[in-house]
Order: sequence, then C-alpha cells, then structure tokens
Amino acid sequence: MGLALLAFVAVFLLMSSLGVLMFYRQKTLQRLSQVVSRPADASILRAVAPAKGSRIEKLVRPFQKVLPRNPKDVSTVQKRLIGAGYREKSYINIFYSCKVLLPVSLCILATVTQIYEFAPLFVFVVAAGLGFLGPDLWLGNRVRARQTQLRLGLPEALDLIVICVEAGLSMDKATMRTAEELRISQPAIADELHLVYLEQRAGRPRAEAWKHLGDRTGVDTIRSLASILIQADRFGTSIGKTLRTYSETLRTRRRQDAEEQAAKTTVKLVFPLVLFIFPSLFVVTVGPSMIIMFEGFAQYLT
Repeated sequence: MGLALLAFVAVFLLMSSLGVLMFYRQKTLQRLSQVVSRPADASILRAVAPAKGSRIEKLVRPFQKVLPRNPKDVSTVQKRLIGAGYREKSYINIFYSCKVLLPVSLCILATVTQIYEFAPLFVFVVAAGLGFLGPDLWLGNRVRARQTQLRLGLPEALDLIVICVEAGLSMDKATMRTAEELRISQPAIADELHLVYLEQRAGRPRAEAWKHLGDRTGVDTIRSLASILIQADRFGTSIGKTLRTYSETLRTRRRQDAEEQAAKTTVKLVFPLVLFIFPSLFVVTVGPSMIIMFEGFAQYLT
C-alpha cells in the first residue's frame, strides 16, 4: 500500500507539472521574442510559435461544455484570468475543461493505484473535490503572484515615466517608452502599461484608461495612481512632481511593510519553538536524568 500511495503522489505531481509547463509555454515564447533585437527575427519567431492556447484548446474541446456555464460565472472567471495575465478567450474553455478533466484523472489514478481500498467513498470524494477546486486554487495563486509583481514593479515604472516626462515627452509617449524599457525586467507592469497606451491610441480618454488599469489589475496602489493622475489632469498640476512624490511614498510603504513582516516573525516563531524545538530540548536535558532515575528505581525494586 505504501508503494501505491507513492505512485499516486508521483503521478499527480507529474500531471501538475505538465499542466504548468503547458501554461508557461506561451510566456516563454513571449520572453524569447522580447529578447530578439531585430524585428525580422521577432516576426519569424512569432510565425513559428503556435497560436496561444490553440493546441490545448483542440485537445480539451470535447470537455468544454460538460459543466453548465452561468454568464455571471463566466464573466468572473474571465476577469480572474485577465488578472492573471491570460487574456485570450481560449483560456476560458481550457479552464472549464480542466475542472472536468482533473477530477476524472484523479479518480482514475486512485483506481489504478488501488488507493481507494483504504476508504473508497472518502478517496473518490477527496480526489473529485481536489480536481474540481484545483484550477480555482491555481488561478488564485497566479492572480496573487501577478499582483505582487505589479506592486513591486510600479515604483520603477513611475521613475522611468518621470524621467521621460521631464525630458519633454508627453504622458502617452512616456507610458509607451516605459513599457518598452521594462519589457524584460518587469514584464507584468510593462504589459499593463502597453495596454494603457493602446487604449489611449484607440481613442479612450487618459483618465478612463488609467482607471481601467486599476480595475483590471485589482492592485490598490495602481488604483491610487489612477486617481492621482486624474486629479493632476483636472487641476493642472505637474505630473512629474506628482509621480515622483508617489514613487517615494510607495518605496516608504514597501520599507514599512518589510519592517512589519520582520516584527511578525517573533510571534510566528512561537509555534515551531513550542512544537519542535522545546520538546527536543526537553528530551536532551531531562532524558538522561530520567534514565538514571528509572535505573535507580529498578535496582531499588529488585
């Protein structure tokens, strides 16, 4: 049974790794296209690369409409996928297909490895539940990771925007230039700034484009930035000074957050100390004396 449990865990980890690699495939190709300096090479790489999610969507197409779809739920899932950086419509079908395929795969795996012999109902219910909730948990993790990347890359982006604005560029051109410069070091914030620039090029007002950025990312600091830019546009204040001040505020907040996390470590260390370190110290210090006492009592009783 121990060997069967080990095989179940190994196959589950292998399937999870394959799924993560399939989702990260397009991101790797995108980074490679960003590194290529010549436009001709970049166009060739885009032509060779497969369409985003096309092959995966063809594989999971029979399972796309197994689960009933509520338009409200689909809108929520699409918003979460956009927050995680997956904007193509095919990812919605892939997500719902994974919610069908993963529970079935885990149940089949539990049957093949004969783990269900311990408790059939419990094993199959847990496998189906983990498979159904697995895509939601993974997507939530990706959204939080992207929000962290955006939060960390925002001060650097603001500094570059300030430099471009003070050099004489307009706010729109400064946004585009910042997106180009941060495409390798901060791809998340560069992608979002590029979308802001494209929305402005399409005719959307600047205030609405930045407000849409804050709503799309769900990051409080970006929402505050959108409000600051709207106020600076409305009252005619200097955008460069405003962004510089806000950038310094963000760095101060980041330092305060780091100090807060460092102060919490003393409280968090109480649990491992009590559960792991103190029992070991108790055994090391009291153990020899207890052995001597037991030996003394044994000799006294004999």
